[in-house]
Amino acid sequence: MGLVAIAFLTLTGALSSCRKEDVLGKTKFVFGADLSYVNQILEHGGVYKDGGIVKDPYQIFSDHGTNLVRLRLWYNPAWTKTVYGKEGIKLYNDLEDVRVAIRRAKEAGMAVNLDFHYSDTWADPQKQVIPEAWKGLGYAVLKDSVYQYTYRVLKSLNADGLMPEMVQIGNEINPGMLLPVGSYLDNGWGQLGGLINSGIKAVRDVSKESEVRTLIILHVAQPENVEFWFRGATTLGEVNDFDIIGLSYYSKWSDIQMAQLSGYIRDFRETFGKTVMVVETAYPWTGNGADSYGNIFGNNDAEPGYPLTPEGQYKYLVELTQAIKDGGGMGIMVWEPAWITSQAKDLWGTGSAWENCTFFDFDGNVNRGIDYMTHTFR
Repeated sequence: MGLVAIAFLTLTGALSSCRKEDVLGKTKFVFGADLSYVNQILEHGGVYKDGGIVKDPYQIFSDHGTNLVRLRLWYNPAWTKTVYGKEGIKLYNDLEDVRVAIRRAKEAGMAVNLDFHYSDTWADPQKQVIPEAWKGLGYAVLKDSVYQYTYRVLKSLNADGLMPEMVQIGNEINPGMLLPVGSYLDNGWGQLGGLINSGIKAVRDVSKESEVRTLIILHVAQPENVEFWFRGATTLGEVNDFDIIGLSYYSKWSDIQMAQLSGYIRDFRETFGKTVMVVETAYPWTGNGADSYGNIFGNNDAEPGYPLTPEGQYKYLVELTQAIKDGGGMGIMVWEPAWITSQAKDLWGTGSAWENCTFFDFDGNVNRGIDYMTHTFR
């Protein structure tokens, strides 16, 4: 059994008789980083440095304590090529791009969380757009399509020794997924549950054939939405065969203070009997920007006690991690801490809307914030 697989088995208590020292170290706590943009950035002029020396970003994150890389997967993101016009030569965040990223992450000694968006573009609480190829499909056919697609992707990755250690069935699926078919408001929890369970079954079926016992995450945004959503999904939707409650926690958009978070996590664990992780979070190290692409976080988004400085970012992530651990949570994943400015493009601009929330300064050098992972926690 692979070392990464062994590490994640321990999270659910399924210890292996062939257990060796694993990539997560003695704490078994997940320190994750979403590096979904990295391949595109590297191919469009982005440079990452550690100690002033240009280095592979995957290795930089591994060297500073990251033990898991989160990667998004879109169904057919043709726009990631056409946005470059005649210069566009490939897709990003499709299966082939993800395959490259998984290989590089694993070569650097890190596990992988593969985030199926089940969309051609961003899926979040405001939009869960069904892939163009699936539009017009009825519920029964769409349910089968979810299974076949999920199974095909994971079967292909497993054949190449790239089975992810974690899989997300959807991204921030607060309103449901694959709307309107998978909207619990329009069609009930049963229909949404059927789609989710179809994806779960595909993961379980491939995992049976793999050395990696892949753990399944269901992910909603913000802790104040977790109890309602998971009660609906587990009871009315009959979705119970999953391992991890994943939540986004961005203090900018949450009514929950960091000091309250450990209590919420503790309650979720006790109520649902599942492991809990914060699978998305971030905090800025400056309110300024490095390009003309407007930033999502600005000078007015500082939390009391956490100035918009590299030290403030470090302190925020240290104390957030401690709050997660105090509640019995099993991990933290920082969203896009390598989305530095470059000539990379998306639908809204060139560069980055997040360069002030990364772990790198505007010259690409590692900032203080990245070292939160090596802090000595209680």
